[in-house]
Amino acid sequence: MTSPIPASAQVASTDGRGAALTALIRIALAVLFLDELVVGFWNQVFPESFYNNFPTVTLTPPLSEHYARDFGGATLGLAVVLGIALVAPRAAFTIPAAAAFSTYAIPHFFFHLTHLDDASLGEAVFLTTANAVVALLGLLVIALTLIRDSGRRRRGAVANG
Repeated sequence: MTSPIPASAQVASTDGRGAALTALIRIALAVLFLDELVVGFWNQVFPESFYNNFPTVTLTPPLSEHYARDFGGATLGLAVVLGIALVAPRAAFTIPAAAAFSTYAIPHFFFHLTHLDDASLGEAVFLTTANAVVALLGLLVIALTLIRDSGRRRRGAVANG
């Protein structure tokens, strides 16, 4: 049976550890991809609905349709690169995609962490936890990719040396 992913995009593994790390990388990328796809689409296409209905967004009024649509478009752009990395989880794709996501997600986490004045306890816990998890997932993808590929380099050096 032929794989739907071109051979050049597949991540080969000579042991179960590499395959397990690739599975974890794909799971983290899938979560980030779906998060960015939903948030980006909703914000780009229905900015007022996003502002009125997404948890805690109304804590930082007012709504700016221009800003919301720009953010939605940029978020969809992140979804594209995360989706490419998800389909072809090679370091050349996963590290730049996760780094681009983390460049957004880490400052976003700290912004919300320091702007909880009008949030209820439940909103504060939700906002802090959700933003921390996705910010850490971006860093996790980078770390797992480096760990996975360092094992391959070591095995390759032993086989060639």
